[in-house]
Amino acid sequence: MFGWEFPPHILGGLGTASYGMTRGMAMQKDMDIAFVIPKPWGDEDRSFLRIIGACNVPIVWHDVEADYVKRRIGKFMDAGKYYDYRSHIYADFGYRHVNDLGCIEFSGRYPDNLLEEINNYSIVSGVIARTESFDVIHAHDWLTYPAGIHAKMVSGKPLVIHVHATDYDRSRGNVNPDVYGIEKNGMDNADHIITVSNLTRNTVIEKYHQSPYKVTTVHNAVEPLSPDILDIQDKKGVNDKIITFLGRITMQKGPEYFVEAAAKVLAKAPEARFIMAGSGDMLDRMIRLAASRDISDRFHFTGFMKGKQVYEVLKASDVYVMPSVSEPFGISPLEAMQCGVPSIISKQSGCAEILEYAVKVDYWDIDAMADAMYSIITYPAMHNFLKEEGKKEVDNIKWEYAGQKVRLIYDQVTHR
Repeated sequence: MFGWEFPPHILGGLGTASYGMTRGMAMQKDMDIAFVIPKPWGDEDRSFLRIIGACNVPIVWHDVEADYVKRRIGKFMDAGKYYDYRSHIYADFGYRHVNDLGCIEFSGRYPDNLLEEINNYSIVSGVIARTESFDVIHAHDWLTYPAGIHAKMVSGKPLVIHVHATDYDRSRGNVNPDVYGIEKNGMDNADHIITVSNLTRNTVIEKYHQSPYKVTTVHNAVEPLSPDILDIQDKKGVNDKIITFLGRITMQKGPEYFVEAAAKVLAKAPEARFIMAGSGDMLDRMIRLAASRDISDRFHFTGFMKGKQVYEVLKASDVYVMPSVSEPFGISPLEAMQCGVPSIISKQSGCAEILEYAVKVDYWDIDAMADAMYSIITYPAMHNFLKEEGKKEVDNIKWEYAGQKVRLIYDQVTHR
């Protein structure tokens, strides 16, 4: 498997989904997973898979270097002498950020030179494909598609790509041609495509011109809550009513609709409080929008949160809201419902396909969103019904089941 992030070092849902999916798949006794990421930090959970750091893989073998140096300077030089010429070799090949061990350096994040890191990652994948023994290549999201294609070319093994989102989701239709090109190339070269929702499956078929027979939906799931999460206590006052948005504050997530709906709720329930947890390029704009609606004193911007912090916020919440404009799936409402928090989700989200006990509204309908928020914090019977039935529902949405669906796809592409 090729991925880009893995807990506890995550910046979004991709790492959470990668962890859950691999953990669920590892429950199959004959499943051996080697998970490649650009830069491991050393504190990842390796109890159910192997993690390979692309930053730790030498990209050029000595015999290749020796042959190149021989041709470059016209005479053979032994390993000790041609080692000094390594920087020139890498420069000629177009490799950058290479350390003394012959390994490409990666940031482990989403840097400004992201396309360069994606290319370097694909270079490393060729070396890994030559040295590892495996049956299937599985590439998570567009950042890893070039790596998956390269590994397929080297090994001849089937490639499954996992579409967690497309650029149509991230950009509200204003697609980046470079990203679209990488996505389209990955899909064209894949033996099978997994999408996280039927919403995303339709996008892949219609916008990327893929055969319906090649695309299968495998919905995401949630990890069972750990004991330390279950032990978190809600410390807010009895009369406090807290409504929460948690996610990247970008145009894909629809944060402005949350703020506008909050203003309408506060007109009828001035005791309500609102939390916008996360970071993103629209954060400053949302702070100004709250100020312009004169609700800043009831609005709290926490910044980016992860791990236990997320569940502390969720457990203090009375309502969770995900007003995404285009959400391929959306794991966060499932996490909120695990904590017994009634959730409001946009109809334009993949998780709306499998959740019966969440309130669904159009992302743009701030009146309906505000009505749902107000009703849940005002009517205890409604709150308790959504709390109890929602928890029962998500407790049966398990990664183990998702992993079994992926296994069927593996069996198909390997003709087993």
